[in-house]
Amino acid sequence: MRHLLLSRLLLRRSSNPTASHHLPLLRALSSAPSPASSDADLRKYAGYALLLLGCGAATYYSFPFPADALHKKAVPFKYAPLPEDLHAVSNWSATHEVHARVLLQPDSLQALEDALATAHKERRKLRPLGSGLSPNGIGLSRAGMVSLALMDKVLDVDVKKKTVTVQAGIRVAELVDALREHGLTLQNFASIREQQVGGFIQVGAHGTGARLPPVDEQVISMKLVTPAKGTIELSKEKDPELFYLARCGLGGLGVVAEVTLQCVERHQLVEHTFVSNADEVMKNHKKWLSENKHIKYLWIPYTDTVVVVQCNPPSKWRSPKLTSKYGRDEALQHVRNLYRESLKKYRTETESNDPEIDKLSFTELREKLLALDPLDKDHVMKVNKAEAEYWKKSEGYRMGWSDEILGFDCGGQQWVSENCFPTGSLAKPSMKDLDYVEKLLQLIEKEDIPAPAPIEQRWTAHSKSPMSPASSSEEDVFSWVGVIMYLPTSDARQRKEITEEFFNYRSLAQSLWDDYSAYEHWAKIEVPKDKDELAELQDRLRKRFPVDAYNKARMELDPNKVLSNAKLEKLFPVLEPVK
Repeated sequence: MRHLLLSRLLLRRSSNPTASHHLPLLRALSSAPSPASSDADLRKYAGYALLLLGCGAATYYSFPFPADALHKKAVPFKYAPLPEDLHAVSNWSATHEVHARVLLQPDSLQALEDALATAHKERRKLRPLGSGLSPNGIGLSRAGMVSLALMDKVLDVDVKKKTVTVQAGIRVAELVDALREHGLTLQNFASIREQQVGGFIQVGAHGTGARLPPVDEQVISMKLVTPAKGTIELSKEKDPELFYLARCGLGGLGVVAEVTLQCVERHQLVEHTFVSNADEVMKNHKKWLSENKHIKYLWIPYTDTVVVVQCNPPSKWRSPKLTSKYGRDEALQHVRNLYRESLKKYRTETESNDPEIDKLSFTELREKLLALDPLDKDHVMKVNKAEAEYWKKSEGYRMGWSDEILGFDCGGQQWVSENCFPTGSLAKPSMKDLDYVEKLLQLIEKEDIPAPAPIEQRWTAHSKSPMSPASSSEEDVFSWVGVIMYLPTSDARQRKEITEEFFNYRSLAQSLWDDYSAYEHWAKIEVPKDKDELAELQDRLRKRFPVDAYNKARMELDPNKVLSNAKLEKLFPVLEPVK
């Protein structure tokens, strides 16, 4: 294997190794003044070449790679095959990836306890992975990970108390299916349903609704498996301070093994989708926020279009017409036409006549459109205007179960940044939520950012979990605003360019954060590479969150930092001994 690796590394340095190694010899022959001197030069340069090769071989065999280091060479150079026991794990958008030898999947509480105890004793990393969906890869660690995918059982359902106890590896979609036969469901949902429940609560995930808190507030009790102290049962009654801290603990205090959640009765919702504009939103915002159980705005850059989505129990509506004015094909026609026209410009007319275009959904069409020229502002503006037309022809009502209605097709792979900030109360809204988006849209146009749609804006009530971005002791309403850039291509160069432009876009939004006391979602915060920027971020987090209390709990429950990774260490460095 070492011979193979060495030969491939040499091949990387030159497409013609023979010519490279004997270049001095060839130059000597081409410029030789006479046959008499050629023999002497030939012997001299041949000796040099042999000496160099001999030194290289001696150096290589004097410092052989240990058996477990082969994969470290294989990863960056991509020549040697990866060992069979090396796991490649990436998040959903493939923006973060690690290669790890250790990826454990315990199938019981005892197996999880044993794994953490062993890791603690041997001082090995074992970061809780969850589903690995987080856009920033917060659950990833090349040193070792543990997944609870095999611990996915519903342990108990109390219909009378409307509670459910589950193993933390169960996915939200599977939990909802299991609750259905008991007439129960979860209070609120994020856009997707593929998260493991343990990860769902640990990063402060949220849905939308100004009277509904983030999902960590649904946690009644939990079993937390820690490296140093084993399994701890936490609730409001049992160690309330640690309970509230651990509800949104980012996987750094212990592995959530079991959790009891407060549920609600299964219910239907009527969703009303309509197109508005900034002036109308400003006039009606206080009323809409207060009167609707769930509401969100989808702002479309470079247009005056704001898509408003309101969801309420059917009893709130008298006799809504549960159909759209236009059919699906009519709503998509403008987007399809733009795609065909764009194909003629960027590719071929033959492709534009492909009947498969008519089978694509809106998000699929948007992704294909953006893929043609994702960083050209004028092209992105056309795509956004086509999206605005799509939503205008998609206005209407639909009714369904809450877990069906509250989902949202977010599109394909993407970079995303989402922040959270207080915006007053329902009785006295500060209107900072609308002011923030207005300033962001102005910055986008001023700086010519090729910003695709939508900028998604949602709201939640406050959380009592001190590490939640929506933590507050007051009855505050929090606004969550997310910006995105899609990654509609597998081309590495193009993805790199989109990534660079996204971070430029994100820095514009970041310039507003201090004025609005805005902090990023834990699953979407990115760690700066620049030392000064990192120090500034660490200082900001200390001003907002109880970092010292969090680090103290980490050191008590996990003194060997088994559950930590580079991201956690950089976000929450221990600046001095925690007493």
